[in-house]
Amino acid sequence: MTDLRTPPVNDGDLFSARARQYALEHRGQTIEILEAGCGWGHGLGLTDLDCQVTGVDMDLPALRAHAEARTDLHARHLGDLRTVPMPPRTFDIVHAPYLIERVPHAELVLDRFVAALKPGGLLLVRLRDRSTAYGLVDRLLPARERRARGAGGPPPAVYDEVASRKGMQWYCMMRGLTIAEEHPSAHMLATAGPAVAALCRLVAAAGRDRLPGGHSEVALVIRKPENRFARVI
Repeated sequence: MTDLRTPPVNDGDLFSARARQYALEHRGQTIEILEAGCGWGHGLGLTDLDCQVTGVDMDLPALRAHAEARTDLHARHLGDLRTVPMPPRTFDIVHAPYLIERVPHAELVLDRFVAALKPGGLLLVRLRDRSTAYGLVDRLLPARERRARGAGGPPPAVYDEVASRKGMQWYCMMRGLTIAEEHPSAHMLATAGPAVAALCRLVAAAGRDRLPGGHSEVALVIRKPENRFARVI
């Protein structure tokens, strides 16, 4: 089930707004947030609310340095995302921006995120869509990303099968999760430079849009059902 709404100004605004809405609905309690992929980027910007933020990410030097410099994290665990501590039914919100396409065994990692969510909790995911022209070009030119981001950036994308719009739709259907909102966008495509953009248009045209050229990533607001008998992990 998907509720397509007017896209927000940007996905950061979307996720922060949905997190604040959740906090308002649960007024009077501390909101537990899991910041998945805390080694780069920023959080939800909820420092004015009663929140406890735990960060998890892969244990790489650049990611560790960024995570240690963040002031919004109350705790952090770096290592293999298949084994780092994520107690079940602990978190109200799991925020995972640009992470799912970057980790191997992404479906298993997603399962751990969902298991760590409380019933009724939110999984906020933004990922590059492997099933687009941009996703194909990005997989074929990983060195471009490493050069562009330098040694201090996140690791290059892996693009497991679930790291796509359709892959996430399938995953949520199989796990009994509800996609409350789904917003494709072209931010990465717009910032990739004219040569990459032209190559993406060529790939989309050659494949007769089997690999869409209109978006490069997708943001999803996913809800874990309240019903304890629902089919979830």
